[in-house]
Amino acid sequence: MYHHHHPTHLYKMKTFLDEIGINIMQSIAGLFGSLLLLGKESANNLKQTFFAIVTGVASANYLTPVVCSAFSIIDTNYKNGVAFILGFLGLKGVEAISKKFFKDKLNANN
Repeated sequence: MYHHHHPTHLYKMKTFLDEIGINIMQSIAGLFGSLLLLGKESANNLKQTFFAIVTGVASANYLTPVVCSAFSIIDTNYKNGVAFILGFLGLKGVEAISKKFFKDKLNANN
């Protein structure tokens, strides 16, 4: 009879994810965003689908803090919204944000 899960396992998992820099809520928001994008483009190509989901989740996870700090967004609900949008934008969003945030640094080197 092993059907009462200890919340400590979930807590440890979340702590581990936090430590390696993965925000569960933002990743889920990014996942839904990327799925929405796929629905729109009706990607039936499995490799493309997988890539879009990974990109969506990764961009939501790692770019959300960048965007939020740039616009001084502190509210968690707004952060999850930003994560959703970033997931939806996926690679296109990553390119746009990279150009905006890193353009000056790149130009300074040339």
